[in-house]
Amino acid sequence: MKQLVLAGLLGWSIMNGQAQTPKTYTSSELLQQLKKLNVLGSVLYVAAHPDDENTRLMTYLANEKLYRTGYLSLTRGDGGQNLIGDDQGIDLGLIRTQELLAARRIDGAEQFFTRAYDFGYSKSPEEAMRIWGHDEILSDVVWVIRKFRPDVIICRFPTTGEGGHGHHTASAILAEEAYDAAADTTRFPEHFKHGVGTWRATRLLWNTFNFGGANTQRADQFKVDVGAYNPLLGKSYGEIAAQSRSQHKSQGFGVPAQRGSILEYFKTLKGTAPVSDLMDGVNIGWSRLPYLPNAAAYTKTIDSLIAVFDHQQPSNIALPLAQLASRWEPFKITNSYGPGATSDLQYVNQKINSANELIAASLGLFAEATAVNQLNVRGDTMRLNLNLSVRNSNLVTKVTGNVIGKLVYFDSIAPNTGYSKPLNWPTSGPIGGVSNPYWITNGLKEGRFHVTRQDLIGLPEENEWMAYFSFDLGNHRVYIARPIRYKYTDPVKGELYQPIQVVSEVFIKASPSLVLFNTNIKKQQKKISIEAQFNKKVQDTVRVRMYEQVATGTRLERAFTEVANMPLTVAKGDKKRFELSLNEPKNARVGTVTLMHPMLEAPSLLIPQEAAMRKISYDHIPDIYYPYVDAVKLVNVDLKTEGKQVGYIVGAGDKVPEALEQMGYKVTLLKQADIVPGNLKQFDAIITGVRAYNTNEWMNDVYEVLMDYVKEGGSMVVQYNTSNQIGPIKAKISPYPFNISRSRITDETAAVSFLQPTNDALNYPNKISAADFEGWVQERSIYHADKIDSNYQSILSMADPGEKADNGSLIISNYGKGKFVYTGLVFFRELPAGVPGAYRLMANLIAPRRKYSK
Repeated sequence: MKQLVLAGLLGWSIMNGQAQTPKTYTSSELLQQLKKLNVLGSVLYVAAHPDDENTRLMTYLANEKLYRTGYLSLTRGDGGQNLIGDDQGIDLGLIRTQELLAARRIDGAEQFFTRAYDFGYSKSPEEAMRIWGHDEILSDVVWVIRKFRPDVIICRFPTTGEGGHGHHTASAILAEEAYDAAADTTRFPEHFKHGVGTWRATRLLWNTFNFGGANTQRADQFKVDVGAYNPLLGKSYGEIAAQSRSQHKSQGFGVPAQRGSILEYFKTLKGTAPVSDLMDGVNIGWSRLPYLPNAAAYTKTIDSLIAVFDHQQPSNIALPLAQLASRWEPFKITNSYGPGATSDLQYVNQKINSANELIAASLGLFAEATAVNQLNVRGDTMRLNLNLSVRNSNLVTKVTGNVIGKLVYFDSIAPNTGYSKPLNWPTSGPIGGVSNPYWITNGLKEGRFHVTRQDLIGLPEENEWMAYFSFDLGNHRVYIARPIRYKYTDPVKGELYQPIQVVSEVFIKASPSLVLFNTNIKKQQKKISIEAQFNKKVQDTVRVRMYEQVATGTRLERAFTEVANMPLTVAKGDKKRFELSLNEPKNARVGTVTLMHPMLEAPSLLIPQEAAMRKISYDHIPDIYYPYVDAVKLVNVDLKTEGKQVGYIVGAGDKVPEALEQMGYKVTLLKQADIVPGNLKQFDAIITGVRAYNTNEWMNDVYEVLMDYVKEGGSMVVQYNTSNQIGPIKAKISPYPFNISRSRITDETAAVSFLQPTNDALNYPNKISAADFEGWVQERSIYHADKIDSNYQSILSMADPGEKADNGSLIISNYGKGKFVYTGLVFFRELPAGVPGAYRLMANLIAPRRKYSK
């Protein structure tokens, strides 16, 4: 059975454990945590995406009011744009999950999610809940409420639509419904067999706002000043909140620190309205647990420890705190609440774990479990080291380390001395399997992740590998938990920690990930390279093949293409590359995509279908590895192109250059130094990547050179940029003025009208029709042009359901001998997805202006 650690049960300790480097605590921070032991109130903040949360308010609640504070984000931000790389979809959701966890480590709150997949911008809550599955996501929100049991629930957005995004409004509607459903024994009764009971929060509030052109704050609303300064932490809550919010780096959300008074406003949606405090009517002290013997005395005991706390000798609190935790121990939750249960005994579990962590920190006890290897092959032995040092006490005895029942003993402990004990564990043991983020293991089911285990729903991630340490302090036994991490030393960055992975015996991946067959070219043959990395020594007959799923009557069968079938001897870590020649798909219709998968077979190896391994690596988050089923998209398209050489100015990151190469262009990535008149003459077109003008401050310096390039006959295609407080446009873009708006078309099936049917963009070299807009994914277009100069022609018109048509998705102007194009059409999504019509339209935008074109 897998070992699970819920952040809500370990409190601040697991928050520490998720950092790449274990956190140590100053005496002031220890005092802050000691004060928190006396507070039993809790608040849950609810919104839709990473970055929606009000970090100022959450920082204040967690650190000034000392409440247990959580953030429930309905989605992981999978459908957004990415400012730091070309990761999209599930990969982006993995990144934003870690960015949220980094933010919570700073502001002191906890993180939760539902199963909802962020499918991109939605203009209505009805669409959002229809795609997600209303009842399923409502169940998730109710589950988190029943498990977290907040006294106060706060929404970021209203149910009435002022939040703009349909996901935003849906988050408030679901929170309001869940407020009542969580207290109803007839709603989602299946929860009760998993250790929760019903729960009724005291109130549901809307945290009103003044941003994005909407001011929903009113003078008569309840107000809280969250801008106080915390001398123990050495920062104001506005400063801490800025650090927290700035962890959303993939969204470019770095913000300045705020100092001084900051008012937050609230409107009551359910329950009793607060009068003088958010917790009006809520008992947040130990006396809320009258069934706990001497509950009222615990406040006095903790107050006395606070009063005598010595910053020079924080270990003085360890023994009396251990005595206090021992008095709570008999009242830990050991079984299910059942329907209708209203017990607050969960606080006993939380406070015991927090006290134990506080004891260890006050003693200067450093305990960790580290793996020798980051990637550990399934079926092999994982080599671990359990490291220990007690730096501030001589009272600790009988230390034991426990990894899934395998014990290591530290018999004699001298103060301020380092100890290390080896421990080996077979990765084919109780955990088994290959490591995978739990929510993507079973893939997507409609608009949500398919998670089959109720106990995992809500968790930001699953900690599969944990080490548990225990030690005696006087007559009391103290327990702490630590995630097992891979530790290594980088010559530049120093000592680093990363998560460990259990991986398959072989990684197998094909490249490129997309192959384009042009029906206008006879007898095409494309090369696919299949790379196998062997993670263990192999001496066997190896068979490498590609297969595709083909329909045969009512069945799906695999059609195989042989690559290799040979005896092979390889050492651990060896890589072998196999080449496969593919002819154009014989049975594929024009405008279709065929998926082909690489696979490897050997009698001595157990290789899952998910044999490819993806690594996501950025300095601000832990490494992310996950296995997946690799596929090569074979796109069969009727495509004509004009021109051969394309210069590409990289922006925030996208996969358009690879798609252009498949179209037959030679693509050169351009930096600022490359953009000089003599160099640009070689290119038939210059294309700027998504957000290029947001991310490259130097674009203004090359404006004249680019415009001269167009004037002399070049084609310039500018993909979408944003213009807002996060990423303002500081450079000139175009020969004639236009603004970049927030307008977008979110319905990928929206009808497209041709406003200029004779324009080259729709005719040369490919004749564009409505069929070219079939099969688009996620959305049509974003960040349209508006207030457009008369020198431009708007080529397309489209509209989301119930809205008026928008003409700013594609504008083109002749300039000198050349042409300038601005487009919000999401080529960065459609080209990697293999949408044939997107390739045909892009070829037209690249093509040089014809002399007779208007």
